[in-house]
Amino acid sequence: MQIEGVKWNYDRSELIADGIVHGVGLVAALIGVAALLVLAVTHNDAGQIAAAAIYGAGLIATLSISFAYNLWPVSRTKAVLRRFDHSSIFVLIAATYTPFLQNGWSDPFLFSLLIALWGIAAFGVFIKCAFPGRFDRVAILLYLAMGWSGVFAAGPLLARLPEGTLLLILIGGIVYSAGVIFHVWEKLRFQNAIWHGFVVAAAAIHFSAVLSVLGPAA
Repeated sequence: MQIEGVKWNYDRSELIADGIVHGVGLVAALIGVAALLVLAVTHNDAGQIAAAAIYGAGLIATLSISFAYNLWPVSRTKAVLRRFDHSSIFVLIAATYTPFLQNGWSDPFLFSLLIALWGIAAFGVFIKCAFPGRFDRVAILLYLAMGWSGVFAAGPLLARLPEGTLLLILIGGIVYSAGVIFHVWEKLRFQNAIWHGFVVAAAAIHFSAVLSVLGPAA
């Protein structure tokens, strides 16, 4: 079966595996974000609390939409969910960067990078919703470009964030990027579940990085 030009022929075992991966990731995200917000409110100022809320909302929304899209039967509704699913990735990348770049709000470069990331995210959401299924390869390149844009901010961030935090950001980016291999490897059985496993693992690593910035030891 196809949806907006994309084949959708996963068997029952693949769908169950993908559902388990999503379920574990979503439950962990709900618990983690709740704890993160409590810690943020307790130990941080208004700007950092807002950044934590933006990050948490982006993470939960992305995993929830992905869960719904990947398990929904092939239909017009699934086609709409696909647009939201691919759009939410742009939002998650920008939202994940927000707690780190918010720390450098007074630095013109870091502030500009944060604005640029949200601008690209808005553009990505537009092309995914307005031109569904037409610019998927371009979108993947934009995902990767957004994700690795932090390399240019490594210097300024090193003065504001612990080295361990930057290492976690780097490792999470590598895990996300490695997962793209399975995202495009459509002939591999359980390809979708494996890809989402990489997504959940990378999200967990980045959550640890955010927690190191907004937690009690920050």
